[in-house]
Amino acid sequence: MELLLKPSAARERLTAGIFVPRAASEPVAQVDAAMRLAVECEDAEARVRAALKTGRIRPGRDEDEAQLARQAGVITDAELAQLAASVALQRFREGVVCETKNDGSPVTDADRAAEAAAREWLGRFAPGDAIVGEEFGTSNAGAARCWYLDPIDGTRSFVRGVPLWGSVVAVEEAGTVLAGAICCPVTGDLVAAALGQGCWHNGARACVSRVARVSAATILATDFRFGTDLERRERWNQLAERVALARSWGDCYGYVLVATGRAELMVDHRLNAWDCAPLLPIVSEAGGVITDWTGEVRVGRDAVATNARLARELRAALGVPCRTGSY
Repeated sequence: MELLLKPSAARERLTAGIFVPRAASEPVAQVDAAMRLAVECEDAEARVRAALKTGRIRPGRDEDEAQLARQAGVITDAELAQLAASVALQRFREGVVCETKNDGSPVTDADRAAEAAAREWLGRFAPGDAIVGEEFGTSNAGAARCWYLDPIDGTRSFVRGVPLWGSVVAVEEAGTVLAGAICCPVTGDLVAAALGQGCWHNGARACVSRVARVSAATILATDFRFGTDLERRERWNQLAERVALARSWGDCYGYVLVATGRAELMVDHRLNAWDCAPLLPIVSEAGGVITDWTGEVRVGRDAVATNARLARELRAALGVPCRTGSY
């Protein structure tokens, strides 16, 4: 079942002229173009019905799954992540203006333009919902449904022209993250998942790897220095000596690699809610295990994502407790 998740459409849309800002330095043009793109997903339910009619989704069991997908918002999350990524992509390797925030992290005009476009979209199609975004904070706090937005996850990579960045979106209701999506437009990866609906990569079902030996594993980290946590750093270094490959293909792209079976472990030492929330449905629905460094399954301040077969052994090597019932 495709669930209308197209392969990274950002470049195709740019090439086709669907997204053409009047001037790269004109914020209004970015929003106008984003709103034109948003019209494509104004009626997600109608598009699912059309897919059923044309056979892109099979009747019967798949029709029930399509209902779940609508409810969970997997289609909307995927479209919204693509929208934000398309805005950011316009400024990639184009000499963005970069500043340093109070927490020491970088922010660019591309981050702000992408999040502004996503917020405009949500204001039109989900008015009244809460939004928690990296660049513009929280709006409509206390609403029943909440959207998490990270317009450019991997800003440091983005600023240096490295392609391992993406736009990240999640939707939460009643304390449960229902759906999440990551769009990495330069690498051509779109991953989206909803609870009970599975994880989808460029329109095909995604699954973690079946690697069962640590010696054959690929392990990833955004920053393997782990701040000032010397114990985590030492445990990582010891584990790195035992595996087939240890790399820093980090930020959201590392979790895409775990969810699509191209790596067995991805860790982050420090995250925010907008970074972490989408990872819960994406990794778990791909058959993997996602916890924080205390072993809890929640939107935490850090993350450890693995395939299922090595979930316990890799966590044990890192000193992460295996909580009963987590996996």
